[in-house]
Amino acid sequence: MATRGERGVNRVLDKLEASVNSGQYYEAHQMYRTLYFRYLSQKKYEDLLNLLYKGSTLLLQRDQQGSGADLAILLIDVLTKSETKPCEEWMEKIAKLFELMSSGIPERETYLTNAVKWSMDSSKKGHPLLHKKIAEVYWKEKKYTAAHKHFLHSSDGSAYASMLIELHTTKGLKSEIDLFIAQAVLQFLCLRNIQMATETFNKYTGSHPTIKNEKGPPYLFPLLNFLWFLLRAIEQKHASQFKILRNWYAISIKRDPNYSVYLDNIGRIWFGIEIPHDTRNPNSVFGGLLKSIIGDLDSSDEDGDYTGRNTTAPDLD
Repeated sequence: MATRGERGVNRVLDKLEASVNSGQYYEAHQMYRTLYFRYLSQKKYEDLLNLLYKGSTLLLQRDQQGSGADLAILLIDVLTKSETKPCEEWMEKIAKLFELMSSGIPERETYLTNAVKWSMDSSKKGHPLLHKKIAEVYWKEKKYTAAHKHFLHSSDGSAYASMLIELHTTKGLKSEIDLFIAQAVLQFLCLRNIQMATETFNKYTGSHPTIKNEKGPPYLFPLLNFLWFLLRAIEQKHASQFKILRNWYAISIKRDPNYSVYLDNIGRIWFGIEIPHDTRNPNSVFGGLLKSIIGDLDSSDEDGDYTGRNTTAPDLD
């Protein structure tokens, strides 16, 4: 049975929803903000969170982007001030509001930045589940560069591989089928995440329509075989195998000048092999990955052509 306080909140919500439905958006927004300050001062965090979420949803669904985004930003503020721990429920709701926001408003980026910061309870890069859900929103919007950046810090290599397959089959060249997954695997290994590297590789090779019938390894594409052996060498901690692989597949590795930089770092991270002083700065591997194999997709998409090949070093931040 609802308490007196809960009934009062429900009445306020009903009144506000009626205002929104009647098109009184400005008045409704001001009422939400008034209640925000009142509830915050009383530390009625649960009521306030429900109020802001419902209000933001209602306004965004009616294309009141500025007002809806404002309430969404206040929602993250309350999650932080109330010391609410990251949980699946709120990350679902955060992603839903993000999806409702127009990509053209600056508040969307502010909202996302604050949400990721709030979720840093378990990871300095933000909670993997939140990154996954945001990545899926960007993927749905065909914003592959942004989706890639968030999949990078998610924990779902399978979903990321599915996006890479879509990206290659719709925008890539047939000859690049192995380059797409090589970029991802080497990147994850530079981030010390062999689990994501392995999961992404297995899903990509097992589901890509051109590769899955090969039943490899061995694969027809030498670079895929190199990646498979590389993952085994890391799992088995065989530094000698790593060195042999680099020599054996030298021609395939030279297809992208970034690969040697990646592999220098992988050798240092996983096998303790020092990077020669005459090579590029080891930090250069963190320079510009989003523009490498994915290229400037957000702009090339407008032309309907995938031409954003770029060999600058990757940015993993």
